[in-house]
Amino acid sequence: MIKVVVEAKTVDEAVKLACQQLHTDQSKVNIHILEYPKKGFLGLFARKAKVEVERIIDPVDEALHFLTQVTKKMGFDVLIDVERLANSASVTFHIRGSDLGLLIGKRGQTLESLQLLTNIVANRSAKKSIRFLLDADGYRKRREEVLIALAKKLAKQVLHNKKNVVLDPMPPNERKIIHHVIQKDKNLTTYSEGIEPHRYVVISWKA
Repeated sequence: MIKVVVEAKTVDEAVKLACQQLHTDQSKVNIHILEYPKKGFLGLFARKAKVEVERIIDPVDEALHFLTQVTKKMGFDVLIDVERLANSASVTFHIRGSDLGLLIGKRGQTLESLQLLTNIVANRSAKKSIRFLLDADGYRKRREEVLIALAKKLAKQVLHNKKNVVLDPMPPNERKIIHHVIQKDKNLTTYSEGIEPHRYVVISWKA
């Protein structure tokens, strides 16, 4: 949370000034009255109202603002849809626009980096962290289909040659797809090796 301490003639005025400083409205702050105003006697010993006002940080708003600013600075004209399932600790941002190849990057590397930055920025002041997922023009679904096909192809190769196959480094969510496909074959197993962000999957024959 971000907070300020403000003095004014009245509590209401102090709260209003604090909200202006925090660039928010009263519905999105916590208010703690430190001192009530006192008129004093003949103008002596008068006291102003003093309040401490904290801006309540909404991680979703922070993430959306960050994404909007970054994509704009990158030169993309996009629309961002927010998907949040009930009782879920994750939020998915669906980025829509034209020519988003550079935003996605090779094998989604730019999108992954942007997703990491979004999580860091949005959760830095949050009381409870939220996992943010980014997708761009349905890339995640297309990538999943490619990975499933790749896993099946390599599974056949390992079954035929009885030799391990090492895949290129992948982010955790993509490695999970490979693991899920291979575990359906009782003759094969998978495991991950390496250190992020260079961690990779090995498909192995069960001797």
